[in-house]
Amino acid sequence: MPGIKLARTKDRTKITPPTKPHACPAGEKIGYNKIAMTNSSQHSRRDFLQGRTAARVLTDKVKSWVDTTSELLDPAPTGKQSMLAHASRRAMACEFAVQYHLADEVPTDDILAAFDLIDDLETQMTIYREHSQVIAINQQAANGPVTVEPGLFAVLKLSEKLYRETDQAFDITSSPLSQIWGFMQRDGRHPTENEIAEAQAQVGFDQIKLDHSKSTIQFSQPHVEINFNAIGKGYALDEAAKMLNDFGVNNYLWHGGRSSVLAHGKNHADSRQAWTIALRHPLQPQRCLAEFHLRDQALATAGGATQFFEHEGRRYSHIIDPRTGRPAEGVFTSTVIAPTAAEADALATAFFVMGVEPVRKYCAKHPEIAAVLVSPHDESGEITLHAFGLNDDAWTKAS
Repeated sequence: MPGIKLARTKDRTKITPPTKPHACPAGEKIGYNKIAMTNSSQHSRRDFLQGRTAARVLTDKVKSWVDTTSELLDPAPTGKQSMLAHASRRAMACEFAVQYHLADEVPTDDILAAFDLIDDLETQMTIYREHSQVIAINQQAANGPVTVEPGLFAVLKLSEKLYRETDQAFDITSSPLSQIWGFMQRDGRHPTENEIAEAQAQVGFDQIKLDHSKSTIQFSQPHVEINFNAIGKGYALDEAAKMLNDFGVNNYLWHGGRSSVLAHGKNHADSRQAWTIALRHPLQPQRCLAEFHLRDQALATAGGATQFFEHEGRRYSHIIDPRTGRPAEGVFTSTVIAPTAAEADALATAFFVMGVEPVRKYCAKHPEIAAVLVSPHDESGEITLHAFGLNDDAWTKAS
């Protein structure tokens, strides 16, 4: 893509045979659940999704290798058996992984190039490295227009569109709020009302001016900053998928941290020819609530079960409502199916903030978007599933 320079880093990618697929009836334990729930450094959203043939949780530092053997998976409808390979690499503070069919004879270099692209996108978008383009924007855009690389400018335009459509629930300028609540430092604290008011004065996409003809961005005041943490993984998956498509790779499943998923083509190891993703119960993570059957679609989930703190007997999650300046409440998890991973990623966060009725109205206006919100039913610990825009063949609800 324009403006992105690829650099091969094969030593950090692992290509490995798969584990057997798991069915997910209610009450059945899920293979990697213990690892996901006991690792506090993992992003909370990944704790709620599991691919039926999900890639293994890998260590941060692995050597590149290829295994020519693979475990047989469920037979396809034709009676032929299909084998899936897995490749993964750590990026954007999580594990990115892709599954693809060995029968498609995908060149290893194609897979490695896609991971290299994700690395380069992280370098471009991160706020944790000194020389990223996002850091440069945050430092310079209050002084005048800053030219933005075309791919990143497309993400800015999408972010502006979703900011308007979600009634400001999705906002890439909300970092000051996460900062005062301690979530950026992973040390939760309850800010004062004055701190909240001061942070909110720096928040709002209305303080950003995009010049579409020149691909520039400008801030209306100092201290405004952008952060793509709620859309960046999805965008990276979309770009990696475009690269594989350009290489002629047609059947695969990407995921970023198991919270953002992109499915393309057919899964010949599944009777539906779909890529199946399971949604976990937010209070009983050993249980499965539903399975989604993806066909050329993306899915993302947002939840606050593992990133939170308690203050005076009240729990505060890390997902902030930028309109109130306070952590969002009323929803356990928000799962979205959308045409692109960037849309799914952003809307999962926005829907968590918006709540049930606004999401119902949003999906009614946008038939290409589907969602499932899990909310508390009552004080007994029961839950309620709210499903919008899902056809019967798109998901299977657990009994």
